[in-house]
Amino acid sequence: MEEQPRFSIHEALADDGAVTREEFRETVIKALKDCRFYGPGGYGLPGNAIKLSVLGLWKQHFALEENMRDMVCPYVMPDGVKETVPMVKDEETGVCYRADHLLKDFCNEILQKDLNICADKAVELKHVLATVDDLSADELGAKIKEYGITAPVTRNPLSDACLFTRKIKMSKHLVPPFLDELYIRPEPLDAGYEYLEPLLHNSKDLPVATAHIRPAYREKIDPRKERLTVHQFTVAEIQHFVDPEDKTHGKFSAVADVETFMLSRERKISHQSAIRRRLGEAVSEGTVNNENLGYFIGRVSLFLTQLGIGEAHVRFRQRYGNELAPHAADCWTAEIECSYGWVQCADIADRSAYDLRTHTEKIGVSLVSHEEFAEPREVEKLLIVPNEKKIGLACEGNEKMVVESLLAMSEEEALQMKAALASKGKVAFTLRIMGRRATIHDDMVEISTKRMREHQRVFTPSVIELSFGIERIMHCLFEHSFYTRPGQAGNEQVNVFRFPLLVAPLECAVFPLRKAPEYESVVQLISRSLTAAGVSHRNYIAGNTIREAYARNDELGVPFAITVHLQVDVTIRERDSEDQVRVSVGEAASVVKEMIDGHRTWSDIWSSFPHHTPASAEEDE
Repeated sequence: MEEQPRFSIHEALADDGAVTREEFRETVIKALKDCRFYGPGGYGLPGNAIKLSVLGLWKQHFALEENMRDMVCPYVMPDGVKETVPMVKDEETGVCYRADHLLKDFCNEILQKDLNICADKAVELKHVLATVDDLSADELGAKIKEYGITAPVTRNPLSDACLFTRKIKMSKHLVPPFLDELYIRPEPLDAGYEYLEPLLHNSKDLPVATAHIRPAYREKIDPRKERLTVHQFTVAEIQHFVDPEDKTHGKFSAVADVETFMLSRERKISHQSAIRRRLGEAVSEGTVNNENLGYFIGRVSLFLTQLGIGEAHVRFRQRYGNELAPHAADCWTAEIECSYGWVQCADIADRSAYDLRTHTEKIGVSLVSHEEFAEPREVEKLLIVPNEKKIGLACEGNEKMVVESLLAMSEEEALQMKAALASKGKVAFTLRIMGRRATIHDDMVEISTKRMREHQRVFTPSVIELSFGIERIMHCLFEHSFYTRPGQAGNEQVNVFRFPLLVAPLECAVFPLRKAPEYESVVQLISRSLTAAGVSHRNYIAGNTIREAYARNDELGVPFAITVHLQVDVTIRERDSEDQVRVSVGEAASVVKEMIDGHRTWSDIWSSFPHHTPASAEEDE
């Protein structure tokens, strides 16, 4: 029978657990470093293997499932993206901290540990927690001063809050002379818009989707979260372009019955906790804005549970206030509970048409889609006809930008300009490109409406955007997979990473019971069979005991071990139960392959083959 996991994430997160979150985290990180999941230069070999498996599962689960196109984006950018966070500084040591994080930590600690807190104060702190993401830097600084919050380690006073730019500036000698500054890109997605014109034009039917897996770079600000706030990290992102007039999803029924914990905007403001909801109900009641958004919330939920994150420790929090991107219809953040608390690991947002319209203005390329009509339709259309000759004479050098900006006006902007020109004869106009201004006279543009027949509809698609922080997901995966169990000798505790088959660093290990030529030849035979079957594995020919080899294998999270016992052929051992079955040499690779491919489970194997119990001192040692 499988041992009850000890010293696990569930114990660390329990209110009355015997281990604190900090103690649990330190134990997990030490185990990761001891096994070389982490190295001086980043991930070690097993850690990198898990990262590649996580990314491979992401591509399978999202990109291949939705037939998405991959995009390549440059890693450098001029100053344009505003990537700022509120920061305060230890006035004596100069160490910087996220102002919003300090305020959240303070409120949570008081609410959890102060048993004598009065009801009014508790309501006040809960309101601060609910609205902290909507506070400006000045408001955050004022709250920090009001509550007397000091630096976490030194207890020194903190500076006023200010906005900190997380973009990493490139060395000046790498910047071309015609540019002032270049930055390493903090977000990979926005670089790909200029490649969308042919994609949208050639795809007559929406939706169309693109997928990106790219590194991003940001200045580190919070030294207390070394595994979550790093300079270089991997972002996996999706942009799903849909018709703004039809945001249904053809596969929504596949996730309509998925239940997940959801913290809506209203529940957060009223200090209520997340509740379990069916996505079909959440969409039909309007809690989630549309089917496309609901579909991807469901897919993200399924992805995280496939990785081994327990459903009780995943929630989707609705964003509001200054958390929302401009003109976003709705946005939900996927959060995983770990030793750091609830950690943001993915965003799912309906950003409407804002992104494409903004990039149309910046790069001067029309990012629109077309719907062909079966029969022509009578419509009333706004006509904007610039007088290029007059514009050229009045705006020499800028005539192209003026014409393009006039043509890019929305209907509301055009009608306002028409009224202003009729009453005043001229109007100040901000150009869409470069932010320059020009004066438009009534003889420079004609604005009118006209009934006409159209054969197609031209529109700017809405964007459903998903963004995943891979390193954050991996840290949560490490914590949720880790536990300890008693070893064979006395008070010894064995570390175990219970990685799912999909992401384990290796799928199998092969051990000889003894270090002898006759055993090693069978190990090599099985190894060749595993290679032919596509099973990742490694062979252990070292002289350590079989018990030590099993413990090392469990600590690396390898799910299966094949041990060569010449007198009983071989055994297959399962990591979590520690149970073993006896199979022939010729069957070993195919049995493991069937379990890895999902055709059979360990229960199937356990009921199909003879059980094996170590019966000799040689096997125990």
